[in-house]
Amino acid sequence: MPPWSRTPWWGEVDRYGALTARTYDLLSGDPVYAVGRRLAIPAMGLRPGWRVLDLGCGTGLNLPALLDGVGPMGRVVGLDRSPAMLAVARRKRAGSSGAGQLRLVQGDMADPQAAREAAAGQPFDAVIATYALSLTPDPARVWRTVTGVLRPGAAVAVVDMARPTGRAALAAPLARLACRLGGADIDAHPWTVVEPELTLTRAWSRWAGHVRVLVGTWG
Repeated sequence: MPPWSRTPWWGEVDRYGALTARTYDLLSGDPVYAVGRRLAIPAMGLRPGWRVLDLGCGTGLNLPALLDGVGPMGRVVGLDRSPAMLAVARRKRAGSSGAGQLRLVQGDMADPQAAREAAAGQPFDAVIATYALSLTPDPARVWRTVTGVLRPGAAVAVVDMARPTGRAALAAPLARLACRLGGADIDAHPWTVVEPELTLTRAWSRWAGHVRVLVGTWG
């Protein structure tokens, strides 16, 4: 989940506390949002032994596929600001295969110190951010921080949201409200910050453009 919570119209709340952590998987999985993960993670081309950063990992919805991709010699590090989200992710993976390949770090993903702690002195071979960058006030700042812990040639995936288009444009106000309640800026389009620095890019659009996926190579 993201490092910042935008202040809603009803005032400041613990948006990513225990209650949200318990319900997050229902809101961010099928039928709408799981498609972003299903497209992005296989397209990253993860290899055995790779080190992967799951940026804003939340309750760990990406973790099973990432751990499977890097194999027993690989490493997945989840970075998230919310202790409640990380606690759920930790419980879900406890005792499961691949648990020893996983490290969860609490920290602000725009903070270079948190990124360095996540990297632990070794650059990452890949990074994925799913529905996280649109919750930050400055996606470019987060991206600059992330590039400081990536190796040249790292695989990058960004999954995020935009207003639905075409016939589904009638649902745009509802989508915008849902994003606002969750703290996201549906008009942030954070993939546009990352794309100019990537090569070999591939992009997908699903649910009438509401879910956007960008995968490419950095450096």
